[in-house]
Amino acid sequence: MAITDSGSRAAGVRSTTPKAPNLYTDLSQMVTGSGLMRRRYGYYWTKLIAAPIALAGVLVVFVLLGDTWWQLVTAGVLSVLLTQVAMLGHDAAHRQIFRSGRWNDWTSLVVGNLLVGMSYGWWQHKHTRHHANPNKVGSDPDIELPVISFTPEQADRRRASRSGPLRWLIAHQGVLFFPILLLEGLSLHASSVRRVFSREQLRRRPVEIAFLAVRIIGYIVLVFLVLSPGIAFPFLAVQLGLFGVYMGMSFAPNHKGMPLVPAEAKVDFLRRQVLMSRNVRGSRLLDTVMGGLNYQIEHHLFPSMPRPHLRQASGMIREFCAEHGVQYTETGLWQSYGIVVRYINRVGLGERDPFACPLLEQRQAI
Repeated sequence: MAITDSGSRAAGVRSTTPKAPNLYTDLSQMVTGSGLMRRRYGYYWTKLIAAPIALAGVLVVFVLLGDTWWQLVTAGVLSVLLTQVAMLGHDAAHRQIFRSGRWNDWTSLVVGNLLVGMSYGWWQHKHTRHHANPNKVGSDPDIELPVISFTPEQADRRRASRSGPLRWLIAHQGVLFFPILLLEGLSLHASSVRRVFSREQLRRRPVEIAFLAVRIIGYIVLVFLVLSPGIAFPFLAVQLGLFGVYMGMSFAPNHKGMPLVPAEAKVDFLRRQVLMSRNVRGSRLLDTVMGGLNYQIEHHLFPSMPRPHLRQASGMIREFCAEHGVQYTETGLWQSYGIVVRYINRVGLGERDPFACPLLEQRQAI
């Protein structure tokens, strides 16, 4: 049975651990045998052709409109379109589009660096670490943010170094989470630029730098050529702000508020991915809006599964998890946002281990 109550996180598996050590192997054979790992070239080629055409169309409208406050509407449309294009780059980076790793890499470079302005190398390094250890303390970069605390230890350190109103803000940090997403778009571009000019290892560095330079510099130049400064700055603020909010609201429901895994814990692959992930149920329209990220459990178990197959796979995987006593968490979209806010607030208030790993709790009880 799918879990729909956020308060039931503590009951992750049955009191008796299944004896079979190869649950994921069994599931993988079942999913592969169903044909859900096959490529969807028609689906993705349609999107790969439509994405640059749509962006070009918006830019033509932008130039034709000229120096007018109506351009703020264009900024909103562009932010939505760029987020959808970024999700396409996410699929390519996970090898969902082509069999060839090289084709997927270059698709990610063109889509990510040239069209969206995000470094593929930076994203790949960060996101690979997240997929390997979702919600694991010290290993998952997605729970290590400079402003919001996601673990009690982070909150303790920040409370110790702050006083007065700042301590109050930490205790009520959940209300800050979504407003902070207005800065996420700018942060993504800045992190990308920082990465390509860092001394860290990066494949195809010259290509990434060239693509980012054309995208970011060219975009800013175009904006200020078409718009006066008084409109250009609000245009950029709206576009970057809404882009960050859309990106953040698509990724936030996936793991925030799910169990935290201690740094020293060892958890098998299937439970590591299922117990720490949350699906968001909804219509096919929601699938499109969230770029398939609402099927986070299926995506973490099978990262290279093409997006169009995730909905069908979810029923099969839900039943498999129920059969083997592995908690499969699924909520509505707005409920998931409520869970995220309450989770972050509880950490800020100093609760100790409020989201313990259910598998570890089960082992300690034996």
